[in-house]
Amino acid sequence: MTTLLIRNATCVATFDDARTEWRDASVFVRENRVEAIGPAAELPQTADDVIDARGHLVVPGLVNTHHHMYQSLTRAIPAVQDAELFSWLRGLYPIWAGLTPEMVHVSTQVAMAELLLSGCTTSSDHLYIYPNGVRLEDSIDAAREIGMRFVATRGSMSVGASQGGLPPDCVVEREDVILKDTQRLIEAHHDASHGAMVNVAVAPCSPFSVSRDLMRESAVLARSFKGRGVRLHTHLAENDHDIAYSLEKFNCTPTEYAQDLGWLGHDVWHAHCVKLDAAGIALFAKTKTGVAHCPCSNMRLASGIAPIRRMLDAGVPVGLGVDGSASNDGAHMVNEARQTLLLARVGRSLEPFGCDHGPAEMTARDALAVATRGGAEVLGRADIGHLAPGMCADLALFDLTTVGFAGGAVHDPVASLLLCASPQAAYTVVNGRVVVREGQLTTLDLGPLVERHNALARLLAAV
Repeated sequence: MTTLLIRNATCVATFDDARTEWRDASVFVRENRVEAIGPAAELPQTADDVIDARGHLVVPGLVNTHHHMYQSLTRAIPAVQDAELFSWLRGLYPIWAGLTPEMVHVSTQVAMAELLLSGCTTSSDHLYIYPNGVRLEDSIDAAREIGMRFVATRGSMSVGASQGGLPPDCVVEREDVILKDTQRLIEAHHDASHGAMVNVAVAPCSPFSVSRDLMRESAVLARSFKGRGVRLHTHLAENDHDIAYSLEKFNCTPTEYAQDLGWLGHDVWHAHCVKLDAAGIALFAKTKTGVAHCPCSNMRLASGIAPIRRMLDAGVPVGLGVDGSASNDGAHMVNEARQTLLLARVGRSLEPFGCDHGPAEMTARDALAVATRGGAEVLGRADIGHLAPGMCADLALFDLTTVGFAGGAVHDPVASLLLCASPQAAYTVVNGRVVVREGQLTTLDLGPLVERHNALARLLAAV
């Protein structure tokens, strides 16, 4: 059995139930699980692989709960740089209609490389467009090759513009085809075991691109796999246009829509929820329905500021998502956590009745807990998100001796991760495997990958 020793770390922030933080500590890993954490002198001194972690902060691997990885091909497209959500989508749907299996495979690996290099070890991905022979396996195979823990969601769109939906008819699918393929994917790839590297979730895209029948049938399908932890995911209450569409088409709020269709519960998580009202927050808390908070995307598209502090205080499970790279233009999970911290603070000051609590109501450790434990809860994973014996060996190490931490890490190495400039990870470990070492990806040659990705991006935009 292979062993890994992360030795003499300046600080190990476990984010366990007690939020234990060890100084001058080590982490010992056997195979793919953490075996021991504690003072360096009390842990083994040798292993098959030893990382000298002096001057480093160790945290649990960050967890990304919402992404559209294929969108890394359309970052910074000029025509939609200044668009809000609906016009942004209308501008990009015709481009995405040209996606090929190779484009999805390559863009998934580029997106995952970017996440791994920022200390993210687990990511979901919402692939809801399947033109030209694209299959979800194009993403799943990419994840297995690069070494990322992956929640692959079988997204879908079935209501085109001719039926009152937002997407053009050329990118929607028949609902019977969607459900049949979703069942196939769950049976072929979903792993419910401890330490699973691939989960499959059921993910109709949004209220403005699928029918109520598909939403209902998708929930029934996911829950028919009893005991296997198959989850449900979609977009909800992202901006004012989203709310208006729901009121006009369904005569209800997005939360009421979700409740009516069986889309609330501990096995469901919704992306964005920027416009979730007080009644919606209370219902999400009561049912333990999760939220993927995407602060950078919400700012980029001017969707608004999600009431994350109020959600957390109410007991709503909240994780972070970088969202599609074309609506964020980056996939840096430490920066996403930093933006969560900053946006929560400014958001409270903009509320109608002012701010009673001040900046301390969202601390750096609070935001990091959302980025780790919160994400694990949202994805239904009890085996990741914090560091403790028996947990999956998913970790990220950050070099506190670099210039971005100067004058900060000496005072508080944990808080400095978000209060100072957002760093890249020095090491990222997924399932006991070192996939980033000394700041370099170990599983793929990044140079040729980026070169091919750029060529495909130019080809896609020219379609």
